[in-house]
Amino acid sequence: MTVQENITGPLTTESGAPVADNQNSETAGVGGPVLIQDQHLIEKLAHFNRERIPERIVHARGAGAYGTFTVTADVTKYTRATFLSEVGKQTETFLRFSTVAGNLGSADAVRDPRGFALKFYTEDGNYDLVGNNTPVFFIKDAIKFPDFIHTQKRDPYTGSQEADNVWDFWGLSPEATHQVTWLFGDRGIPASYRHMNGYGSHTYQWNNAAGEVFWVKYHFKTDQGIKNLTTAEAAETSGLDPDSHQRDLREAIERGDFPTWTVQVQIMPAADAANYRFNPFDLTKVWPHEDYPPIEIGKLELNRNPRNIFAEVEQSIFSPAHFVPGIGPSPDKMLQGRLFAYGDAHRYRVGINGDHLPVNRPHAAEARTYGRDGFMYDGRHAGAKNYEPNSFGGPAETGQALWQPSPVSGRTGDHEAPSHAEDDDFVQAGNLYRLMSDDEKERLIENLAQFIAKVSRDDIAQRAIGNFRKADADYGKRLEAAVQALRG
Repeated sequence: MTVQENITGPLTTESGAPVADNQNSETAGVGGPVLIQDQHLIEKLAHFNRERIPERIVHARGAGAYGTFTVTADVTKYTRATFLSEVGKQTETFLRFSTVAGNLGSADAVRDPRGFALKFYTEDGNYDLVGNNTPVFFIKDAIKFPDFIHTQKRDPYTGSQEADNVWDFWGLSPEATHQVTWLFGDRGIPASYRHMNGYGSHTYQWNNAAGEVFWVKYHFKTDQGIKNLTTAEAAETSGLDPDSHQRDLREAIERGDFPTWTVQVQIMPAADAANYRFNPFDLTKVWPHEDYPPIEIGKLELNRNPRNIFAEVEQSIFSPAHFVPGIGPSPDKMLQGRLFAYGDAHRYRVGINGDHLPVNRPHAAEARTYGRDGFMYDGRHAGAKNYEPNSFGGPAETGQALWQPSPVSGRTGDHEAPSHAEDDDFVQAGNLYRLMSDDEKERLIENLAQFIAKVSRDDIAQRAIGNFRKADADYGKRLEAAVQALRG
């Protein structure tokens, strides 16, 4: 592929033919109807009509940058992943930040989780770690994801986000209480992408050369320090500069102020999972640090801006199913659903050959598949055989699994996740509330009350408040008083 910048020379069509007139379409005589034989006109209009691909249903609004991940600690006793194999080893990365609920034209400074999608271009192929700036999420089973997102998006009748929909769903889904407490606290509106943490959020499998299995959670701690916006500051910022976060990231890199994150992991031996006090695969819960202290394993630096936002940010695709040897999935039911959903979304949105685009294809390895044809196929395989096995020297399977198998038992069926001794939808939300200072609690209550007060039905409001009361009595009492004051 040739990158074209500062293009000079004659204007041509897409096929390279020189264009004689780019100011006037071809007509049947002066003032006559336009001729279909004007292929330059037809080509320009057809291309223009297709300049936008369908935006992401979630995480539509985003910004990205390239960088480097550097290993700072020996983790070979936990994983055989090549890009983690030695201290000092560096891997090229691409990180896409995003908001979740807003559309492509929405503002950056809004109260919303932030996507933290990281692509490692490793020599064993691309490894995608698709997380958020929060360590937990609203739901624990992917079957509820479409319902949840429908409550956050525009109502099919009003065309606006409706408080009734949001709080009706959250009130009927008490597992969301922990994440909602995060979202309406001080960290709900980061001041910039550079001043927030990132998390893998899910639990993943690491396996070492001996076949031993460990469960792992990723943490990316910002070295710029945590900075957030109040609701009032965010409203002002959104009005003055809707692109505030994207602009901040781009300009920081342009001036050489490269943002960095210290990368940590929590590691749980596989044998601990069955009897751990919480379900370790529940996305609505964290592993307390006193149980599994985070250990530093690397440093992430962003140091290069994309040359073209559409080609490299809008068309970038990530999937948690993109693993490399030594890393694999866990029984996390949200993760299991995302293993399918992300790839399926990109096949619909970008196209079946989206993985061939420069930002998405492997940079330190070579993709060798038997997939052919379809939209955007570039003919890279020429006349090579398109089936396996074959006797013409084509790519063959290795027989070596990327991750270790997990034992399963019991009957198939629509099961809830296994319950552990201290599994509860409210304990960790209450713990988070009690960790806050008085000022933080006051802002949390105000943020929640302002939104709940917009609900049209008392029963929806009371049910929502009841979940916070179950997390902490003071939490619920103060929230109820604040909502009542606003609702009169």
